[in-house]
Amino acid sequence: MTTLVRGASPTLVRDALTVLQPGFTGTTPPDWLLRRIGEGLSSVGLFGRNIVSPDQLAALTARLRAERDDVLVAIDEEGGDVTRLEVRSGSSFPGNLALGTVDDTGLTRAVAAELGRRLAACGVDFNWAPSADVNSDPANPVIGVRSFGADPHLAARHTVAYVEGLQSVGVVACTKHFPGHGDTNVDSHLAMPRIDVDLATLHARELVPFRAAIAAGSKSVMSAHILLPALDPDRPATLSPQILTGLLRRELGYEGLIVTDGMEMQAIASTYGIERGSVLALAAGADAICVGGGLADEETVLRLRDALVDAVRTGELPEERLADAAARVRALASWTQAHRARGAETEPGPASEVGPASEVGVPPAKRGGGTAPGTDIGLVAARRALRVTGAGGPLTAPAHVAAFTPATNIAVGDETPWGVGPELARLMPGTTTGTYAADTAADRVLRDAGERRIVAVVRDVHRHPWMAGALDALLAVRPDTVVVEMGVNQAPARGALHIATHGAARVCGTAAAEVLAGA
Repeated sequence: MTTLVRGASPTLVRDALTVLQPGFTGTTPPDWLLRRIGEGLSSVGLFGRNIVSPDQLAALTARLRAERDDVLVAIDEEGGDVTRLEVRSGSSFPGNLALGTVDDTGLTRAVAAELGRRLAACGVDFNWAPSADVNSDPANPVIGVRSFGADPHLAARHTVAYVEGLQSVGVVACTKHFPGHGDTNVDSHLAMPRIDVDLATLHARELVPFRAAIAAGSKSVMSAHILLPALDPDRPATLSPQILTGLLRRELGYEGLIVTDGMEMQAIASTYGIERGSVLALAAGADAICVGGGLADEETVLRLRDALVDAVRTGELPEERLADAAARVRALASWTQAHRARGAETEPGPASEVGPASEVGVPPAKRGGGTAPGTDIGLVAARRALRVTGAGGPLTAPAHVAAFTPATNIAVGDETPWGVGPELARLMPGTTTGTYAADTAADRVLRDAGERRIVAVVRDVHRHPWMAGALDALLAVRPDTVVVEMGVNQAPARGALHIATHGAARVCGTAAAEVLAGA
């Protein structure tokens, strides 16, 4: 231990470790992480960098639990555009906007339960999902298809279904980003968003899904790094006693775990620093500190541990507040531990019995197809979410897929593939694909396509003038061009055929390719 904590009580040091949710690098747990788990660390966060296969992930979580059986293993697995289990192949599940477009809560519940079973089969029992944000600003750069939609009541009923689906299989749901990140045009990974609306609007819009999730028993809620002057003119929600304790705890009656969004995000790190930010978050009412997406080393864990211990010693953080937060973490860990014990005889076999990452938890008789584990529920949902307009028919010959690629936000990441090219090439051999960025002229696309019909794949074309301009230029020369929108379907439908997938998950691309090929 450092000099700072050497004289602190073991209980205080243990509580300070208990409230942290750190990450690490590599595909096996490092020795320092196992050592800190032995000292009291109760949660570990996983990211795409930690996962290469079902066998490896199951072995990783088993090693963590060999150190301590009730450790919480968390992940940011929303399905759709934000996937960690299938970060290199694309998700077997469509995201929230696709599910909200179908608007079948039974389907949403089934998708969430299937995703939860897959997580549980790998030993993951805490999912930082679903996003309950009402995407009321179409220019939102970070939520978009991660939201069920712009209607608060639609978002509420699907948030409830998602929470129920995950938790029915023993995986903790984490309803985020409280009190709502939908009405922003700033990404909190990069800066501090601000929502300037009155309290009446917040209650009628942003808070509707969160009230519903609380009533449905969501076991955790994640705070947002956003400033809402109507509630607190000085501090973002993650650091605000008025928002976390006053609104969430007292007014909304929430009794579960409050976890912060990543503390290394610039909205916090560049304004307060992660140490002071963590102290302020705990004092405001948060119970768990998420860190590790960017800072994933032992030094970060020790810095935060020491900052919390020091804050208790100086009186800035009441010791009973830290103890209460740690107790909530342990209670949640006990719930997941008990669920694993009850379901041990009925859960799928060990990961060594399954094949590709897309088939984690699939009984041997049901493997194949690369869809959701045990069923094709993910592909079924993606197909139902398609909206096809225009008079043009399917392709009759191999095409050229022109994928117009915007910069991705940090939550999605740029390592996850998207589009329709690979699946269309499988269905229609000879199909070619080109990737085009903001500096690409339409002439290049036309040269690459030659005589082939063009399939223009876009993502949030309404937010990218360069993309809209390229599309205009293509359609002026080749009016038979097919347009596939894989983001928020906000722009008017254009093209001889227009397909809106409402998300860029792998299954969304598969569903669109089936329509294009007339399959």
